[in-house]
Amino acid sequence: MFFSEGDDLDECTFRKCETMKRILVAGGAGFIGSSLCERLINEGHHVLCVDNLYTGKKANIAALLNHEHFEFIEHDITTPIHLEVDEIYNLACPASPVQYQKDPLYTIHISYQGTLNLLDLARQHKATFLMASTSEVYGDPHVHPQRETYWGNVNPIGPRACYDEGKRISETLTINYRKTHHVNTKIVRIFNTYGHHMDTLDGRVVSNFIVQALKGEPLTLYGDGSQTRSFCHVEDMVDGLMKMMQSDASLEGPINLGNPGEYTVKEIAEIILEKTGSPSALDFYPLPQDDPIKRKPDITLAKKHLDWEPRIALSEGLDRTIIYFKTQLKN
Repeated sequence: MFFSEGDDLDECTFRKCETMKRILVAGGAGFIGSSLCERLINEGHHVLCVDNLYTGKKANIAALLNHEHFEFIEHDITTPIHLEVDEIYNLACPASPVQYQKDPLYTIHISYQGTLNLLDLARQHKATFLMASTSEVYGDPHVHPQRETYWGNVNPIGPRACYDEGKRISETLTINYRKTHHVNTKIVRIFNTYGHHMDTLDGRVVSNFIVQALKGEPLTLYGDGSQTRSFCHVEDMVDGLMKMMQSDASLEGPINLGNPGEYTVKEIAEIILEKTGSPSALDFYPLPQDDPIKRKPDITLAKKHLDWEPRIALSEGLDRTIIYFKTQLKN
């Protein structure tokens, strides 16, 4: 089912079912959100996918549009929305540097006002609210690996601040709604994630390298490529998000979700070149301002409280993602 921005959502008639949860996924047409929608539908829930298609794509949810328990609502969460729901996943925010730096004021606005609106909705309906924060709240960290007790090293006036600080205020809003309004809230910090439904132009490391390799173009590296990242496949990430949502109400987070396997950016480029058989060269450019030098999650809390850790090895995940991008580039 589909509803557009102009529809009066208060008048929309939504089916009720006593045996399933009504789950709102904000940013549900995005990279991670669309995979989450698929899993929730497969587990028998009724999913309300809310997305303004700023970075999300209807193509990501095309297979779900005719499902009887899936509803797509084209809506910007910076405007309040009135729906009866049991759970809310807030994944609505541009997430790659190319996307969130395109309109930094909007990135800040959706992080603050969008989160505030969804928290109000959760309070009204006594719904559980999960805030999808990010490892970017740690900035360019002085602690390695990054654990949840680390407050971070963020430049509040740098080019990445619209996202870094936007997510930090989202966390602040979330925890204070829990304390003040007794909303059952949960916070996760998502580390670098990759897999199907990534945008070919989103500017992230894995998607950039695979697309460039498949096109035979030089792979773009910044600095000398020695900066490190840890990559989690989207299916593992969805598992973690759902386990956090289903956890005991006393578990509020934040909890890191990511793969602790650490690779240099240059190593990732070389692995992708080998897997694709591409003749592409490596092109090196100056390191962008405030680009983190190291990034690796400490997932001790996720293991202990969620019984969660990634299952999909990087090699297998990259093979799947390369197949996905080959299909996308043919279309």
